[in-house]
Amino acid sequence: MNWALVTGGSRGIGRAICIQLAKQGFNILINYKGNKEKAEETLAAVQEAGVNGALLAFDVADREAVQQILGGWMEANTDKTIEVLVNNAGIKDDVLLMWMKDEQWDGVLNTSLGGFFNVTRLVVNNMLRQRYGRIINVVSLSGLKGLAGQTNYSAAKGGVIAATKALAQEVGKRNITVNAVAPGFIKTDMTEDIDEGQMKQIIPANRFGTPEEVAHAVGFFATKEAAYITGQVLSINGGLYT
Repeated sequence: MNWALVTGGSRGIGRAICIQLAKQGFNILINYKGNKEKAEETLAAVQEAGVNGALLAFDVADREAVQQILGGWMEANTDKTIEVLVNNAGIKDDVLLMWMKDEQWDGVLNTSLGGFFNVTRLVVNNMLRQRYGRIINVVSLSGLKGLAGQTNYSAAKGGVIAATKALAQEVGKRNITVNAVAPGFIKTDMTEDIDEGQMKQIIPANRFGTPEEVAHAVGFFATKEAAYITGQVLSINGGLYT
């Protein structure tokens, strides 16, 4: 049975990715950190698409929890193969660097960059044995362009971008691709405090994007047909930054 694991899959872009991959026929492992109610809503939406799903509650930044819960699921389900990994979990905690607290730096880096490492290291070993896999990392415009007030977030996402390119070179011979999508301003909880009316004036598409538009691109990278595309970062930003 072929499964896709989506970290931070309970809401926003993560939920849209879960639903998109379910529509493409993958059974979905939905990782979430704390909001079980939202995770169960996503699971119901996945099952409506006619596939199986399961919830895995762990913090991607917690190496022991990743090993215990994700590793435990993999050991207990040797008949199930994680073919697609979407590293989507991330947090932002914006403040100018001069006022940034240690925990604001550590929290953002440990979740986005540390979480990428903790989860991918576990999953990629099975992909190498299977000689097949699709890894898609959800990064950000902030990781390409840099945004004031997001030195921590830009560093984390920029780190994942560099890691995407390096890992792609390590695993390419085994028919494993590693790519990233870099959303700009997308209508989610993360952007609800940003004035779209004002911000859209600088976006050529003249609007914020939708989670489904990001999910569609992730779905493309997850296909067998995308086998010769690896180490790439696809911007989904309405033309704001190229």
